[in-house]
Amino acid sequence: MGRTLFIGDVHGCSQELTELLDACAYAKGDDVVFVGDLVAKGPDSRGVLQLVRELGARGTRGNHDHAVLRWHDAVTQGLAPEQGPQHMRVAQTLDAQDWAVLQALPYYLTLPALASAQPAIIVVHAGLVPGVALDQQAPDLLMNMRTLRPDGSVSRRAEDGVLWGTRWPGPELVVFGHHALAGLQRHPHAVGLDTGCVYGGKLSAYVSPEDRVVSVPARKVYVPIAHERPSGAA
Repeated sequence: MGRTLFIGDVHGCSQELTELLDACAYAKGDDVVFVGDLVAKGPDSRGVLQLVRELGARGTRGNHDHAVLRWHDAVTQGLAPEQGPQHMRVAQTLDAQDWAVLQALPYYLTLPALASAQPAIIVVHAGLVPGVALDQQAPDLLMNMRTLRPDGSVSRRAEDGVLWGTRWPGPELVVFGHHALAGLQRHPHAVGLDTGCVYGGKLSAYVSPEDRVVSVPARKVYVPIAHERPSGAA
């Protein structure tokens, strides 16, 4: 049985993605699963989507993937897009094959255990609300949540409470991204892989069933990290 490489927020950083696959010694038979935010902010969204197709990879829908799709849907329906200029710029470069990749991204994926001693894995972009059945989780929170407030309510903001992964009870392991300010997260039942590549940090992968993280450095700062703070849309 091959391995599964879970890859954090790529944000159009195609060169770093290729380097990360090399660092993981990607080989035929390995499964590649992205946690979302394949596109936007970085330099080469189309190149990332091409690699996704070439790898036969899977992934979940990130908030930036969703924003680009909303732009496309609005234009298709003859409406004025509400999304910002960065999503417009990406959307205007994509072709039918690229749209097919983005449109196929679900809000979450479930994977069976890869080894007898390991749990099943849930992949989601931002997080899961503890105590809520998987099929009852709100898509907006799946793509945008970061923390849990003291009263148990969910927040998109980093400063509002504790990292939601600290409260995830398992037994499933959740692999997610979205929270670059927190960096790599290793909780008992959750692994956060947004290590801020597009902000000049790293691009990271969680390799299963080996239970290890592999990272490569960003080639440059594509977007200042401060852009993550005001809107909570990173």
